[in-house]
Amino acid sequence: MTDSMRERMAQVVSELIQTDPRTALVLADISASYFRDAMRAYPNRVVNVGIMEQTMVSVAAGYALEGFHPIVHSITPFVVERPYEQIKLDFCYQGLGGTLISIGASYDYGTDGMTHQGPGDVPILKTLPGMQICVPGTADEFEALLRQTYDNGAPTYLRTSVQQNEASRPIQFGKLHVEREGRDGVVVAVGPMLDRVLEAVQGMDLTVLYATTVVPFDAETLRNAGAQARTNVILVEPYYEGGLVPEVAQALQATPTRIEAIGVPRRILERYGPPERHDREVGLTVESIRTRISRFLET
Repeated sequence: MTDSMRERMAQVVSELIQTDPRTALVLADISASYFRDAMRAYPNRVVNVGIMEQTMVSVAAGYALEGFHPIVHSITPFVVERPYEQIKLDFCYQGLGGTLISIGASYDYGTDGMTHQGPGDVPILKTLPGMQICVPGTADEFEALLRQTYDNGAPTYLRTSVQQNEASRPIQFGKLHVEREGRDGVVVAVGPMLDRVLEAVQGMDLTVLYATTVVPFDAETLRNAGAQARTNVILVEPYYEGGLVPEVAQALQATPTRIEAIGVPRRILERYGPPERHDREVGLTVESIRTRISRFLET
């Protein structure tokens, strides 16, 4: 059975705690049960501050100032939106490195209402200078990105979700993976959107690029797509739609380009339910994505 991203997170972080005396983990109750043994074995480096997310991030920054590599973890809105000011000032302003790992994006906890939904995490963090943002599509890709970015001196956000792609790709931090090549347009599929994008574009002559790193964005690979294909760019993102539009526009500023942004609409989801229900409501099913892409290419 395939590991969930959350299970893999617990395994890899536990291993890092055991093997690297510079690893410090700060929690705010969420997933604390995964790290009970680590808390007992390394009480000075594994801390649960309770439901105080701002304190969690500030304590992690304190570890960084003392030479540790801190990891903080919680549900998406708790690790990004509530302590946003602490991420901005304690990490980005001071130039500290660390790892922020979320679960529950964008609406894995949709039945708990808007307090537990986090489609705005990536757009918010993209405003912070020096922030690195990764959106893996499988547990293996999560592990690869965590190990590739670990202790690289920058604050890094790893966004995990219940929904995964069936198969992992040989991804590299900061690089787009070329899934297939075509002539009529380029689709950039972010993280867990890849499988449904590939199904949606069956029979279409499109390049598909797979993004597991959102920031820094791999402009070079996008520019290397065929000249004809670059005139039509479709983004399919699992967070608020249009997150990568500025990066695409900048990368292709010398090329006349049309951009279609498919993602979570910027509106309040008032009817709560499981992720699959929200996917249908916001238009992130295979059928809805195919319809959007077809209409865009026909205009």
